Amino acid sequence: MKLGLKLAGALAGAALFASLFSTTAAFASARSDPAPALNQVRVCSLPVPGYAACDSVQLLNPKVNWHGQSGLNEAARSKPSPLTVPSGYYPGDLQSAYGLAGYASKFGSSETVVIVDAYNDPYALKDLAYYRSYFNGKSGSVAGTPTTSIPPICGTPGASGAPSCVHFTVYNQNGSTTSHPRNNVSWSEEISLDLDMVSAICPNCNIALVEASSASFSNLAKAVDFAKTLSPVAISNSYGGSEFSSETSSNGTYSGSSSMAITVSAGDSGYGVEFPAASPGVTAVGGTTLNYSIKNGVPSWSQSVWSGSGSGCSAYEPAPSWQASGWDVACSNRTVADTASDANPNTGVAVYDTYGQGGWLVFGGTSVASPTVSSVYALAKGYDASAGVSFSASPSLLYGSSDSQLTNVVSGANGSCGTYLCNASPTLSPSLMPAYDGPTGNGTVAGLSGLGPF
Repeated sequence: MKLGLKLAGALAGAALFASLFSTTAAFASARSDPAPALNQVRVCSLPVPGYAACDSVQLLNPKVNWHGQSGLNEAARSKPSPLTVPSGYYPGDLQSAYGLAGYASKFGSSETVVIVDAYNDPYALKDLAYYRSYFNGKSGSVAGTPTTSIPPICGTPGASGAPSCVHFTVYNQNGSTTSHPRNNVSWSEEISLDLDMVSAICPNCNIALVEASSASFSNLAKAVDFAKTLSPVAISNSYGGSEFSSETSSNGTYSGSSSMAITVSAGDSGYGVEFPAASPGVTAVGGTTLNYSIKNGVPSWSQSVWSGSGSGCSAYEPAPSWQASGWDVACSNRTVADTASDANPNTGVAVYDTYGQGGWLVFGGTSVASPTVSSVYALAKGYDASAGVSFSASPSLLYGSSDSQLTNVVSGANGSCGTYLCNASPTLSPSLMPAYDGPTGNGTVAGLSGLGPF
């Protein structure tokens, strides 16, 4: 289909980055990156050393492939089909699946979620405004899901006279709102996906988009450093690349705080670890397959490990204190992931994007999961304030045994490693943390609580 990153320019700079990163097993024996299923396509091409790729996967022909229907010939599965109405999960579906329907309309209005991506999406505001307008007042695609209230973007048509609106601002990596990187079709899809997921989970949140000049780790790190100056509740990073020996030098950039979460996609190539998801200070977000059944007119949701979710033991990053050696019996370093959310393209989400695309698309990948979890942090901060309890964005609290607001994922695998690093718990998980596994961490969001970050 398309190539997301313009590799000509990337390859020209590869020699420079090779001099910065040691030639170690991280590059010399890079893990296998299996291609997506026949009915799917990576949004961004695989990166060269020193660069990241966006972690999103497009579902081709959603009319045919939604929820992975079988018995289709190759031509039917691989032929894209434009959508005039959205397929994939809607905001109401996601709020229902993660127990957020009672919170999404109440909280988040004082919070900002920052999206960090590469390159520029010239239609970001227009497409985001349309997505929010379309789903405002609509229930999900699944029977029994709630109607969502999604305020307009301030300054857009329909915002005048509205009881509330949310602010949306686009910056470059240096903080300018008037100068932008060059346009890129594939990263524009990633940007639309990220912005739409914040709107779906935390519709009252203000949103900032920080666009790096390129997909190099150097420029993306500069974008994250600027994003921190905006004092957001969370910064979402839906990208990654192979680990490298000097990655630990960027851990200061990719470190959240008690008041600010940094979420990172765990990757879309199955068992194996990406950077910056491996950084000890982030919330690394893996992927699930999100299914439902209808019982008495109400959806019952279930999740299993998505086979494409990244996970494993970092080659270079030390374990954070909450993953200290002795707890993790299969890995003495940082283990990925910490939590998870829907990421299977066959159970993917509706996204609106018109820059080089026709409008409604369906995406999966852990790029869905990272902004989802960032937005949950924003809701949780508002909830905790209303409940009179202290909010913390530290991923350490995801490991608290008293946190009942996570649903353990008990089936599926993303590889054949033979341990909990690629298998769902509880079958092969460490004895001290029976609910933990690599692909989904300590589980998926199940409402909000003052006992932890969710």
